[in-house]
Amino acid sequence: MENPTVYDKPVTFKNILTFAIPTIAMTVFMSFYTMVDGLFVSNLISTDALSAINLTAPVIQFVTAISTMLATGGSAVIMKKMGEQKAEEAKEDFTSLILTNVVVGFLMCGLGYLAMDPLLSIMHLSADVSGYCQEYLSCYLPFTVPILLMNNFTLYMIASDKAALSLICSVTGGLSNMILDYLFIAVFDMGIGGAAVATGLGYSVTAIVGLFVFSCKTNLLHFKKPVFRLKVLAHAASNGCSEMATAFVTGIITLMFNWTMLRYVGENGVAAITIIMYVLIFSSSLYTGYSYGVAPMISFFYGSQNQKKLKKLITDSLKIIAVISVLTAALSLILTKPLVAVFARPNNPVYGLAITGNRVCTLALLFIGFNIFASGMFTALSNGVVSAILAFSRSFVFMLITMLILPAILGVNGIWLATPAAEWMALLLSLGMFLKYRKKYLY
Repeated sequence: MENPTVYDKPVTFKNILTFAIPTIAMTVFMSFYTMVDGLFVSNLISTDALSAINLTAPVIQFVTAISTMLATGGSAVIMKKMGEQKAEEAKEDFTSLILTNVVVGFLMCGLGYLAMDPLLSIMHLSADVSGYCQEYLSCYLPFTVPILLMNNFTLYMIASDKAALSLICSVTGGLSNMILDYLFIAVFDMGIGGAAVATGLGYSVTAIVGLFVFSCKTNLLHFKKPVFRLKVLAHAASNGCSEMATAFVTGIITLMFNWTMLRYVGENGVAAITIIMYVLIFSSSLYTGYSYGVAPMISFFYGSQNQKKLKKLITDSLKIIAVISVLTAALSLILTKPLVAVFARPNNPVYGLAITGNRVCTLALLFIGFNIFASGMFTALSNGVVSAILAFSRSFVFMLITMLILPAILGVNGIWLATPAAEWMALLLSLGMFLKYRKKYLY
């Protein structure tokens, strides 16, 4: 008799967390990649180099946006088919989507190189910071295809009930990144380019393992002769468009933050906001990991029309997110000074800016989790339109409004308040959509 999968077990806090915790740990480790780069770069090179990592972030976000769309949207489509007992068709679609990602990876790598110089030129950066930006991106972009495969294999490992393996890959990649960061920067004197190479190699761990795992015929999902169905690709794209929109607009908003900081404070302000973003990214990774972890379950229960399990899963998820929200906000306030001190010394002007900013931005941690889960939930329910509305409004519309208005009124403090204010507005919209579609999905 076969062992029951997570989809066969009752929905309890224990079973939900057993399935989701490896994914949460995985996304936390994934958030460490950029943070580790920042840690080594700020301490072994300079805070100017730390600013460069943030200034190049929009290019990286644009490059990976389409892959993010295909990974999240494709996972929901394929797991829905698995729930409908269309396993062979799901495997054909899975293979075709992976191949599509490889092609997209090469195209986006080329576009990244084309966009690099024009983007940096309009920022009017100092020669040192501009040089750091070019060096980092030039060494990062060759890893575009492995990074895109990592994004996909991470979600498909989770969907295949191999979240623990995905966690092992992420931990191994994260540790490799840390070790290589030190070796490339401190020992081999490769500078900020060494940090980019270390990150790319760390990401490649999951990509390489995934190729072996999904070549195994005993796996729930595995490669087989692909069948390219335009309808499936379109469905995956439309279903995951919210995640792509999030990646695109995050890049745009990051540009706005950088330009606004350059205007009000200068390059020290960019370094300060980079540190605060690390805190927000780390906290958000908890919610993103949880949402990724339960998304296949939501899709499966929806596909199999198991309304009782679906309702229990979503209700318990909201309770779990509420607890995590309070804990992360409290820890962020308590640990503000130690967290900032890891990246900038107290005598550095960046230190004071980051302390003030983090205390204000911590308010956003009370709302972020619910907004991330709401968007992920509608993606898992194959309602990409609502998910896109939530993600686009949260990441772009509300951030654009707050970034245009609050700094003009409050100066630098308005920049720090922009994120909490935008997340609060997004929470109200998420609540409205949640209530509107409650009867349709019976959660």
